[in-house]
Amino acid sequence: MLAVAILAAGKGTRMRSAHPKVLQPLAGATLVDWVLQSCEPLNPHRRLLVVGHQAERVQQHVQHRHQQVEFVLQQPQRGTGHSVQQLLQPLADFTGALLVLNGDVPLLRNATLRRLVDHHHRSGSAVTILTARLEDPRGYGRVFCDDRQRVTAIVEDRDCTDEQRRNGLINAGVYCFHWPSVAAVLPRLKADNQQGELYLTDAVGLLNPATQLTAEDATEISGVNDRGQLAACEQVLQQRLRQQWLAAGVSFLDPASCSLSPDTRFGRDVVVEPQTHFRGSNSIGDGCRIGPSTLIEDSQLEAEVEVTFSVVRQARLARGSIVGPFAHLRPGAVLEERCKVGNFVEVKNSRLGADVKAGHLSYLGDARLGRGVNVGAGTITANFDGTGKHPTTIGEGSSIGANSVLVAPVTLGRDVTVAAGSTITKDVADDGLAIARCRQVEKKDWRKPAAPHRSGSVSEAGEKTKSSP
Repeated sequence: MLAVAILAAGKGTRMRSAHPKVLQPLAGATLVDWVLQSCEPLNPHRRLLVVGHQAERVQQHVQHRHQQVEFVLQQPQRGTGHSVQQLLQPLADFTGALLVLNGDVPLLRNATLRRLVDHHHRSGSAVTILTARLEDPRGYGRVFCDDRQRVTAIVEDRDCTDEQRRNGLINAGVYCFHWPSVAAVLPRLKADNQQGELYLTDAVGLLNPATQLTAEDATEISGVNDRGQLAACEQVLQQRLRQQWLAAGVSFLDPASCSLSPDTRFGRDVVVEPQTHFRGSNSIGDGCRIGPSTLIEDSQLEAEVEVTFSVVRQARLARGSIVGPFAHLRPGAVLEERCKVGNFVEVKNSRLGADVKAGHLSYLGDARLGRGVNVGAGTITANFDGTGKHPTTIGEGSSIGANSVLVAPVTLGRDVTVAAGSTITKDVADDGLAIARCRQVEKKDWRKPAAPHRSGSVSEAGEKTKSSP
């Protein structure tokens, strides 16, 4: 049996943030989300999250996104050894292996964790430590081994001598314990160090045998203690995501300028142009072309959709739709097959039927447009009356003239024509022509009256004369 414990109780003061460190956003998720995802394929028997600082916020976030996680409170926070001591009661009857991870180390791959667990079982060790070899090991605890590569000591960086600091083999802070063995020594930990904390590494020194497994990619053990390290992890994860989708048949014309979310899925032959970004959960169909300079968030795009210089949020676009440039699809926007939403058009909570065209400078809010409707430039559905939102319905085949306002609630039938410049406040029946504007008046041979002069007037010769007293 395998249990996983994630240590997520720390404050993260160097982040200079009002949010718990483990909830800092990273590539579309949070630090702790990435750690939980890395161990999910191991199918652990128990999943425990040790919380402390802003425990309720961390628990609420994790419960919303991950199932079967048990929460253990560490209060106060007195170091990693004290954190694992809090597991003594929840795991009192557990006899398997315990994998201990840190909630601020988000780059670990599942394959590395699986290697660690497998190595631990094969070796029969009381503890197996994940290590890495770094050219610059500053800030990390050093791991010391004997000739048989069994661990003899782990010394925290702040407690190292100058000679010990030259050792490049570092402790990644990831352990696989035989739980009954470590449970027996945890009560013996003492805070005999500069920080006055209980170190989990001291428990390793009390276990025999202790072995180590060196990570093949040292980048995986990178922790996050400040904004600079968070940004570095973001770059690593973004590169992993881009490489994953490049290998799956997605073309990025300028990969480094684009960012992805882990919950975005692409079909084949998708082309992503520069400065294009995907947030949240997205499905991008075969043959789509996205960008440049486009944001797609929590949206579904079917095959052969084109989006250029636009923002698409919580929207659904059917096959062959064309959006942009400079369009904004807001939550609830649904475009059926072959719709065209052009430059400076905003669509909110509206369904546009197949072959609808809204080419220019329009706002469609809370509207339902039937097949083949043509929306002229400058058309507005006036959906808000100051109190509530109201619907506009336009039947298939209708044509809305430029610079028209449809004051909701209003329904236009099939094949209706609205004259340009109209303000429509009443329903229009099928096949109707609606004209709602003032009649044009023309006065022939009209001249603008001359402006009165207070200080004098100009004679026919162009000379200024004095006004009469």
